[in-house]
Amino acid sequence: MSKASQKISLLIPVYNEVDSLETLLERVESVDFCGLEKELVIVDDGSEDGTRDILRGLETTKPDYRIIYHTQNMGKGAALRTAIDVASGDIVAIQDADLEYNPSDYPPLVRMIVEDEADVVYGSRLTNGDARDSFAGLHYLGNKLLTLVTNVLYQTHITDMETCYKVFRADVIKNIKIRSNRFDFEPEITAKVLKKKCRIAEAPISYQGRDFHEGKKITWVDGLWALKALIKFRFTD
Repeated sequence: MSKASQKISLLIPVYNEVDSLETLLERVESVDFCGLEKELVIVDDGSEDGTRDILRGLETTKPDYRIIYHTQNMGKGAALRTAIDVASGDIVAIQDADLEYNPSDYPPLVRMIVEDEADVVYGSRLTNGDARDSFAGLHYLGNKLLTLVTNVLYQTHITDMETCYKVFRADVIKNIKIRSNRFDFEPEITAKVLKKKCRIAEAPISYQGRDFHEGKKITWVDGLWALKALIKFRFTD
């Protein structure tokens, strides 16, 4: 890829993030993504807390943002599916709308794609001792278990399957049909890039996990759905 012609599309699914969205967008804007042109694709997944008022304002102040609204809450996977369809970048990265992840961690991941060292790069929270301490409750053990199952089923050696921070060559992710609507997007996309024999790399990232009273949405039920997805997509597309 020629750096001069590259653009990165940052996919930002949003659901009821009125308290964090503006801060998150400021952080994304402040990061130099390896000199790439930035395209922000924001999909509001039926927010009801005032998030949409912020986004309506951004339509005026940030006309270069691509903002899409779902008429009802459909889940993170559905929001990302919408965002992938409209993304126009050569590289695609995923950014949650909360503040658990720091966009300044992204450049080393993106660089691996730019320099053709990998087709897909995951930001691993589980290789960073400080990040491990930020997991709430049993989320750390749940992530370890799901990653272990991934490695056994798909004969790989990744350390953090459930991480939000994933970067793709656009042609890789656009050629994968995503069926999951909820948080089972993570195991599905992982399963499918592994089955395609894509070159996957990892780099450590920071993490500040929030708890349910702070707006965290993923629960132990989503862990069961993720486990089901890992098994399902091992044997079917």
